[in-house]
Amino acid sequence: MHFWAPEIDPAHPLECTQAERYVLQRLSDGSYVSIRPEDQGLGDVSDPTSAYLFHTHEAAVRAAGELNRLGGDDFDVVKVEWPIALC
Repeated sequence: MHFWAPEIDPAHPLECTQAERYVLQRLSDGSYVSIRPEDQGLGDVSDPTSAYLFHTHEAAVRAAGELNRLGGDDFDVVKVEWPIALC
């Protein structure tokens, strides 16, 4: 039985096959997590389309779990509908 799924194909991870992305949201204030370009640290943005986008739900859940284990703030995964043209 074949279990390959094109949306999570490791051979082509940046190809857009599904118009959905996932972001991390801080539960304390509702902001979304971004990556600061100057130091690659975590930043906050108010718009989910400006946040760091995960291509798979599994990767976003893994990142949220790691951040939650570090403590300080709690994070949740939010699904964002993303236009295919922007992939």
